Amino acid sequence: MLMTPARRPTERDLFEGKRRAFSSGAGIGFLVVLWAGLCLNAQTCDAASAGRPNVILIMADDIGVEGLNCYGGTSYRTPRLDRMAAEGQRFTQAYAQPLCTNTRIQLMTGLYNNRNWLYFGCLDPKAKTFGHWMKEAGYNTCIAGKWQLQSYDPPDYPGSELRRDKGMKVWDAGFDEYSLWHTAHTEDKGPRYADPVIFQNGKFRTDTKGKYGEDIWVEFIHDYMKRHSNDDEPFFVYYPMTLPHWPFVPTPRSEDWGVEEKMHPPLGTTGGDTKYFPDMVAYMDEVVGRVIDSVDELGLKENTLILFYGDNGTDRRVVSQTTFGEVVGGKGATTDAGTHVPLLARWPGRIKSGINEDLVDSTDFLPTILDAADKPAPKETQLDGRSFLPQLMGEAGTPREWVFCHYDPRPGWDKDKFRMERFARDKEFKLYGNGQLYHIPRDLLEQRAIRPAYDWKESAAARRSLQAVLDSMPAPLPK
Repeated sequence: MLMTPARRPTERDLFEGKRRAFSSGAGIGFLVVLWAGLCLNAQTCDAASAGRPNVILIMADDIGVEGLNCYGGTSYRTPRLDRMAAEGQRFTQAYAQPLCTNTRIQLMTGLYNNRNWLYFGCLDPKAKTFGHWMKEAGYNTCIAGKWQLQSYDPPDYPGSELRRDKGMKVWDAGFDEYSLWHTAHTEDKGPRYADPVIFQNGKFRTDTKGKYGEDIWVEFIHDYMKRHSNDDEPFFVYYPMTLPHWPFVPTPRSEDWGVEEKMHPPLGTTGGDTKYFPDMVAYMDEVVGRVIDSVDELGLKENTLILFYGDNGTDRRVVSQTTFGEVVGGKGATTDAGTHVPLLARWPGRIKSGINEDLVDSTDFLPTILDAADKPAPKETQLDGRSFLPQLMGEAGTPREWVFCHYDPRPGWDKDKFRMERFARDKEFKLYGNGQLYHIPRDLLEQRAIRPAYDWKESAAARRSLQAVLDSMPAPLPK
């Protein structure tokens, strides 16, 4: 079994040990025992003892809470994610933006879209990502999966000449190693699943024929972790999956795997067949399980924080069954069907397992992983996110009272059908910029706005507090 490298106890270790020792009356004798326990076996004296774990952030592409069994979904098989939830924490109030770029930019920068949005499919090349932050914190960094943040508009789309190739290039994003799909122009992206086009560490792979994208990335992540498992520095792995985003195509576990017309359908038509969606969700679950198994097999189980999150709701063509009724996918919509996503956290021996009902949004991941790295961002940085690491560790923390959403995916190909939507919400009420207030537990589809004249005590209080949030947030128009 590979172990993490030896690490000399820091002054912080000793201070915390001393504080606990004297508060319990054990005195200096306890310190001697503490030092011996930390250093008797150098191989077990690792970063976990100082709160500097390896961090793996996995983000699925297009899956709402209804897609997982542990959230009440019944249409698909997700045993590995269910086990992850049982071994760690399952968040019931995690939210994302309705579309992928919007969420990914917030996730990587800790800032709301009204502060750093350029165009759909483009990340500001001047942005500071969690790759940069974690390298500054002393971490090795790696990304594998979907990029789609450099260039999105096809050349014949009106205005595309103003936006093509204007986003961040992955080699400038703060990652030491990468293996990615869609790293340049949209028309050159190629397949993501069977026979994928993958740009890896400066060159395109030429060995992907007959292979499946997620298999390649999980192998890449395993190799990366194996090579760095004995380093003095911990690692940060960001795995933005392509599953289960359309095209709906067979996986290596599907009966139709290898049937060319099923593997590579014309993207301009239906994008495949939704009958494959259950297979895609099951494979998503399987590859997450493989990442977890790699961590455990490398002896990193108790020194690795793993987070699983969704970037937006399920595709609108997908209808899922759950223990609480039928759910039509809401990707692109600001309702819960488009924004309520799974969030699971696993860190055996460190995380308090159970259900977490705190509000979380995509801006919260950057401060959380920096908190885990023991390198919080300076206050003058003014991130919008809030760390939920204390809650993971069983402490009260400072949970959010509200979640804010500035959603405007324009400009960009196929995004003119959207308009700017802004809302603030708490655990029960949701207020839009146009003044419409909804009581979500009783109105998940947001069909019955509450008129101010019919407010009751709680709705009136929520209207006031959420309006204050909206008033405090700038509302820039799209570029």
